Amino acid sequence: MTSFITGILDVIISDIILIIQTIGYPGIFFLMLLEGLLLPVPSEVVMAFGGYLALTGGLPSFGPVPAYILVITAGTLGNLAGSSIAYAIGYYGGEPGILKFGKYVGLDENSIRITHKWFMKYGKISVFLTRMTPIFRTFISIPAGIARMKFSTFAIYTLIGTIIWDSILVYLGFIFGSNWKNILGAFNDYTYAGVAAFILVLIYLYYRHKNGKKQKVVN
Repeated sequence: MTSFITGILDVIISDIILIIQTIGYPGIFFLMLLEGLLLPVPSEVVMAFGGYLALTGGLPSFGPVPAYILVITAGTLGNLAGSSIAYAIGYYGGEPGILKFGKYVGLDENSIRITHKWFMKYGKISVFLTRMTPIFRTFISIPAGIARMKFSTFAIYTLIGTIIWDSILVYLGFIFGSNWKNILGAFNDYTYAGVAAFILVLIYLYYRHKNGKKQKVVN
């Protein structure tokens, strides 16, 4: 299983590098938007590689604004955009939407109620802290929307946490230079777990949906 996950990660990393090298800052924005939408795009790769390119001149500066600031800006805004869409899915879908479709992902009314209470008590700090936690940093947006956290509050805490996280990764890309991939070792366990979880969820949803169709046919 580990070798399978490693192979998938190698493909993802190669694609990320190609996208950033081809379209630069828009590529960083797009990739981080996808990460904000809970897709398995590791920010550790996007931002660290962006930091490396900023160091080596692989990405241009604009006037007095240095490349590393532009990398952080593109990544942070992209992640904010993706997280906002995920928040909107939770917000406008609300409890009725989750109750209708939640059975396919193991959510029930009690789970939603617990999530709502948890956000009412820890909402602000949880959004801020999870933005600096690998894997879990993207999962917070939909529960925040379901709990109907005020969007301006959600956006501010998301923005602050994401700026800190992206700045750290860009700095590490600077420090490690051409060996920027070495920093992935510190995140590998989290990344493997995240990709594995994503794959297992897809498999689970597929078979749940398939079995649901069979039951309808039988009935």
